[in-house]
Amino acid sequence: MSKLYLRCSLASRVRLAVNASLLLSALLVVLSLAAGPAQAASRHRSTAGLPRTRGVVTSARRSTAGSKRRACVVIRVSSSRRVRTVCPARKKPAKKKKRVSKTPARGKAAPGGAGGGALGGEQLEELSPVVDPEAPGLPADPTEATMPETPSAETAPTETAPTETKRTEPPPTETTPVKETAPPPEEPVKPFRFFAPTSFWNVVPSTGAPLDPDSSAIVAALDEEVKAEEVEKKAPTINTTSWSVPIYTVPSSQQAVRVKLVYTVSPALQSAWTAVPLPENAKPAVGSDAHLVVWQPSKDLMWEFWGLNKTTEGWQASWGGAMEHVSSNVGVYGPEAWSGATVDWGASASSLPIAGGLITLEDLEQGKITHALAIAVPNVREGSYSLPAKRTDGYSKEASSLPEGAHLRLDPSLDLASLHLSHLTLMLAEAAQKYGIFVRDRAANVALYAQDPTPTGTEPYGGSHGFLEGKAAWQQLASFPWSHLELLKMELH
Repeated sequence: MSKLYLRCSLASRVRLAVNASLLLSALLVVLSLAAGPAQAASRHRSTAGLPRTRGVVTSARRSTAGSKRRACVVIRVSSSRRVRTVCPARKKPAKKKKRVSKTPARGKAAPGGAGGGALGGEQLEELSPVVDPEAPGLPADPTEATMPETPSAETAPTETAPTETKRTEPPPTETTPVKETAPPPEEPVKPFRFFAPTSFWNVVPSTGAPLDPDSSAIVAALDEEVKAEEVEKKAPTINTTSWSVPIYTVPSSQQAVRVKLVYTVSPALQSAWTAVPLPENAKPAVGSDAHLVVWQPSKDLMWEFWGLNKTTEGWQASWGGAMEHVSSNVGVYGPEAWSGATVDWGASASSLPIAGGLITLEDLEQGKITHALAIAVPNVREGSYSLPAKRTDGYSKEASSLPEGAHLRLDPSLDLASLHLSHLTLMLAEAAQKYGIFVRDRAANVALYAQDPTPTGTEPYGGSHGFLEGKAAWQQLASFPWSHLELLKMELH
């Protein structure tokens, strides 16, 4: 009994010694882990080559189970083939919350840590020994226990591609020179011309236009008339301040008045004169013809009068005309001039408007005439007229007489510069050579027509600086080359 007790006691003591040895070994391993990962790794490396013996550590592996890495030690006991895993104890994790990355301001520590870090400022919790049978092993490198997580889309820095900045020119300053651009060249102001551009008043006939068969005889007869008048030293002349045409250019707001038609019955003409924008202080030209023109550009309307005068009952005239769409009119009175108009309208005896062929003040100011001229002659042919005229008041039965509407022109081959004409006479000769002269009316002497300046309140013709250059009108025409005129082929009616 005592031997059996001793044997059992001895066996128990041996078993207790072995267990104590095993516990001591385990405790040493745990203490080595607590001493530092480096020492634990050293111990791990030192036991890598040990043989399998009873009661000693034969292997050590690391465990990565769980959301956080922990260092565990697997202890294999060869005598009992039992495996025990010793892991540091850890605190029970709190309920996981959605992580919101916060980037600390520069120079400030992240919340919960001294310097932020790859884990967003979260510190690793202190490890304590605990047995975990599923732990795969021990970390061979201390940095594996704290591997930084891959930044999420919320925390990962994003790189933005540089955007191209559009270069703009700086605004001009006092020190920045501004490039000056030359203004566009001004277009030359075209002289005003009555009637359509295609009007016979404004068209240039070809240099080869056919002459009338009686051209030489008729021009010779006119030249004889001119010489006879030059002897009297009064004509030929230019009608300016008398026997001419004052033009009253009025705005659209000009008050309209009625002009009474006297001595003749023409309901259409009287209707056209019902509302005429005639100024109250208007004055007709000096002379028995008492011509006057009212021109309203804003409405493209024109009225003209013969024998105009103002009585106690108001304005009245012996005859005349009215024209709408002046700028597109061919330049002669007829049915197209006004509603109800007839070919016998107009203040002249040829149905040619008295504004046609007029040497205007604008022509004289610009020093160039860009239209045909109008002329009156004493010996107007009786019984026939030439287009563009529509009628005549002639009484001459001579074959060499000029019919109203006849178109004269200076010889295109004539060298005007060689004649050394005065400025005004040269202007007249150039217009006569390029556009020609139309016989508009009958008069006591040969005369051209210039605009009466009465509406302007000035007298631009007289004096040394006037348009007549200090001479009488007949003196200006004394050097005009009358004998070089040609008569273009006439269309007689």
